[in-house]
Amino acid sequence: MSETTSASKGIVYLVGAGPGDPGLLTVRGLQCLRRAEVVVYDYLANPQLLEEAPAAAQRIYVGKTAGHHHLPQDRINALLVEKARQGKIVVRLKGGDPCLFGRGGEEACELADAGQRFEIVPGITAGFGAAIYAGIPLTHRDFTTSLGLITGHEDPAKKVSSLDWSKLATGVGTLLFYMGMGNLSTITEQLMAHGRSPDTPVAVVRWGTTPRQQTLVGTLENVSERVRKARLGPPAIIVVGEIVTLRQQLRWFDNRPLFGRRILVTRAAGQAGSLSEGLRAAGAEAICCATLEIVPPPDWQPLDTALERLPQVDVLVLTSVNAVHYFFERLFGLGLDSRALHSACIAAVGGKTAAALAGYGLRADLVPDRQCAEGMLAALLKRGVAGRRILYPRSQLARDLLVTELRATGADVSAPVAYHTRKPASAEEHLSRALGDGVDAVTFTSSSAVEHCLELLEADGRQLLSKTVIASLGPLTSATIRRHGLRVAVEAAVPTTEALIEGLEKHFEGVDGPFPP
Repeated sequence: MSETTSASKGIVYLVGAGPGDPGLLTVRGLQCLRRAEVVVYDYLANPQLLEEAPAAAQRIYVGKTAGHHHLPQDRINALLVEKARQGKIVVRLKGGDPCLFGRGGEEACELADAGQRFEIVPGITAGFGAAIYAGIPLTHRDFTTSLGLITGHEDPAKKVSSLDWSKLATGVGTLLFYMGMGNLSTITEQLMAHGRSPDTPVAVVRWGTTPRQQTLVGTLENVSERVRKARLGPPAIIVVGEIVTLRQQLRWFDNRPLFGRRILVTRAAGQAGSLSEGLRAAGAEAICCATLEIVPPPDWQPLDTALERLPQVDVLVLTSVNAVHYFFERLFGLGLDSRALHSACIAAVGGKTAAALAGYGLRADLVPDRQCAEGMLAALLKRGVAGRRILYPRSQLARDLLVTELRATGADVSAPVAYHTRKPASAEEHLSRALGDGVDAVTFTSSSAVEHCLELLEADGRQLLSKTVIASLGPLTSATIRRHGLRVAVEAAVPTTEALIEGLEKHFEGVDGPFPP
């Protein structure tokens, strides 16, 4: 391919990453990110968004903070042009909106001057997101219908400020200052000196839209001193105006039951979603650090042999979502389908397993009241299993309780291994770092997760774990935790992620959170 042809394919997407919450990235921004060959990202772009880029994409950090530029702006501009000329699909991921105090316009001009293709993808600006997540709607017809967006940090090369303080102070209802924490005293003094009442409400919102969000409310007269005492620093936006008083009525984000809590999720990566999403919905920062991963067994033959005899099976016992998925994956892989189960009673250990089964178009015939192996055993014995052929696909770490007890009653039990659990690569490093950074709670949803976690941790890590709130999905997991000398602070009333989250909410109810209101 010629250099000209290659360069003609290159394009730079200047994408607004939004204010911090990864869910606020636009659909178009996500489409671009998932196509990227190079991602150039800054300090305020949520690192979680990088996971949406292809694994092979090059990731280049060019973050800038006050007083420190990881890469100067002129070199960032040159980098974008260079990668585009190489024919790459480049995503320049910028916090908030790329063209609102984000220098996206400057980068676009450089690309245009170099003759390189580009597209600007707007994002939710940090000021709008942070204010709304703080319960401040910025405009309201009973308060104000005018809004001003101002940078609190102008180009240092300017000898005279371009801000007309006399008009800003009295001519605009709500003022939204970006990058103004270093000049907060100057901002408040200038507004008061040019006619704004000292009693005007002011809100400072730090790390807006994230579980680290902190909101401090004061007035023009006292907010600088309050910020100093609270040691509140950037990144933050400053909202000035009577509209700030609505926070008391409209506060919705930072008063959720687990707001600001850092909770470690040790569940397997493919299954952490529901727990992580539930924790985030409750306001927590869910830190996913899988201590195990689910993989196929090293030998499919035992399961294949069992599947060949499936028409003769009387009862299919499924005790996990994993068992459901791996059972059907192998069934379909052998050219069979659910018609082979036409005469079998299907027993699912609980609601989640039954729901997974329903995803394959089948309904569980038996779901025990107690969602555990003991509950399954009791339900099967009550139904009568003597002389019955039972298929029980399971993990290599599953207890032998069902096999032993069912065979003792005269059942013909086949229990092939359908999947394995093992520790993921780099799990030690991720787990130790997460605990070292500090967490409010660690969740365990299975005994195997506990065992793998403790295998991964050295003495220091175990010590940190012993000082952390430990939350368990159920009695068996709790028993494993206690067997290792650790205390269970929270146990789910029933073994579901919803109940586990509810237990954490009750535990932290009334306990001071990590951030002030």
